[in-house]
Amino acid sequence: MKKIFKFLLTTTLVFTTLVGCGTAATNDTTATNDTEQANNADESSTVDLSGSITMNGSTSMEKLANSLSEVFMQKYPNVTVTAQFTGSSAGVEAVTNGTVDIGNSSRNLKDEEKEKGIVENIVAIDGIATITNPENTVSNLTLDQLKGIYDGTIKNWKEVGGEDMGIVVIGREAGSGTRGAFEEILDLEDKCVYTQEIDSTGAVVGKVESTPGSIGYVSLDVIHNSTAKPLSLDGVEPTAENIKSGEYMLSRPFVMATKGEISEQKPEVQELFNFLNSAEGKDLIEKVGLVALN
Repeated sequence: MKKIFKFLLTTTLVFTTLVGCGTAATNDTTATNDTEQANNADESSTVDLSGSITMNGSTSMEKLANSLSEVFMQKYPNVTVTAQFTGSSAGVEAVTNGTVDIGNSSRNLKDEEKEKGIVENIVAIDGIATITNPENTVSNLTLDQLKGIYDGTIKNWKEVGGEDMGIVVIGREAGSGTRGAFEEILDLEDKCVYTQEIDSTGAVVGKVESTPGSIGYVSLDVIHNSTAKPLSLDGVEPTAENIKSGEYMLSRPFVMATKGEISEQKPEVQELFNFLNSAEGKDLIEKVGLVALN
């Protein structure tokens, strides 16, 4: 009888142990499956996002738009992003007409543009740097001196501490977001006297680099790859750090305008804005020389 009892007790213990092991194995398998399903869902959402995104607008936003397009298409291989650069006003007009998904503008939207249902989505802050020919001995201007140069009151570099040399005043064409922001910040709208008006950021840089006595204004992000000489304003250098602190006053928004709210756009456009608002997107914004929003 004792032998039978001992056998039954041993059998029960072994059975209990086996059941316990089986439960643990089942739980481990379930957890693994749940993790794999979550990972597969993430991968699926990336792969399944497909379609196209079209942009047009500011030439000053070319570096940001191209970098964004490249990174986003790597992240979402089934999405095609294309960008054209014909000026801020043209970009806003294109998104208004529905010929593109996003209108890039390097200025705030006008009231009449907003009245047509265009939404101002500010994605970054850009500084406007004033640049001069690398041979120019002047490295700093006061705010009043800069205004005087652009309204035609100051015509020679010797008037601001430089050599006896005429000032060649370079500006952007009408409709340029950079020009609009520059003139508005300095209260120079319809007051500037330009020697030459040029239709792209790159062309302004090239003109200033090759023309003695010249001065121009460009987006902050392009000066790092240029031999043109950036000018300090009231002793403050045009840097992202000085823009963040508010010490450097020449700055403007980079706007990616949409027809209607972002939430009303197609999935791939919504995801583009989600990316820009992510840590990875903000890192990209700063890498191209802009100031990311908090």
